[in-house]
Amino acid sequence: MTIASTSSSASAESRQDTFVGAEGNRLVADVYGDGGRPVLLLHGAGQTRYAWRKTAQALARAGMTAYAVDERGHGDSDWVPSGNYAHADFAADARALADALAARHGRRPAVAGASMGGIAALFAEGVAAKEGRPPVFSALVLVDIAPQVDRSGIAKVQGFMRARAHEGFASVDEAADAVAAFLPHRPRPRSNEGLKKNLRQRADGRWYWHWDPRFMDARPPDDPVRADRQRTLTEAAKTLKMPVLLVRGGSSELVSEEHAREFLALVPHAAYVDVAGARHMVAGDRNDQFSEAILAFLTAIKD
Repeated sequence: MTIASTSSSASAESRQDTFVGAEGNRLVADVYGDGGRPVLLLHGAGQTRYAWRKTAQALARAGMTAYAVDERGHGDSDWVPSGNYAHADFAADARALADALAARHGRRPAVAGASMGGIAALFAEGVAAKEGRPPVFSALVLVDIAPQVDRSGIAKVQGFMRARAHEGFASVDEAADAVAAFLPHRPRPRSNEGLKKNLRQRADGRWYWHWDPRFMDARPPDDPVRADRQRTLTEAAKTLKMPVLLVRGGSSELVSEEHAREFLALVPHAAYVDVAGARHMVAGDRNDQFSEAILAFLTAIKD
């Protein structure tokens, strides 16, 4: 892996790092801090490492080293030639990242995974347990994701992502209008500069989401393996022994209070935080409360 300084890709407080995923794929990360507990930050579907910027800065100020990574097919990381974008593939990358950070820091990293990133982390732990391996991570934070979720919420999120995946947008303003319609509860930013980090302008002059369109091909509306995946994640949850935190958006479209209770029954030692007023994109909706919850959880863990 290589490390290069950057002053504009995320903030002056970060540096850029490159890792190798399970298929030899390039994974780009922003690193905040240079000591203490390593924390791997895995974003949700359709997001990038920039979604973690404020949380990563808070972790660095607390003396930890945060690694916010663009997952395969997203952001500045490689679009894999194989087109492998199943949850097991993201989990394999999560394992590769954890192994690299363990080698660098001399201890397993903690991980915070939002939605898809949380599934990847939980899936990785399930595979490790099934193969008789030690835990992949030293601590696990699941952000608005659990083995059981609301299918209509998933359909809404995936429908938004699928709608303009191939067509793109005539302008950044048009993309901003689409986001505002999808997230009417969130105040519209004064500037679209942040949104531009999630878009790529191609030779035809149109703006497209930063992720590989084949990513959605692995998530058909009538997903035939959804039930099998839920069983796999449920079994994985039962194996968890490390410190665990579930952070739920109080108004989440995906994770209901019932889903949270079901997870806590599977993992009785897990801590639980409900962020009032936040929906599925908890970090974007209520970042201060979200970051405080993660920071309190991680700083309380004894090495």
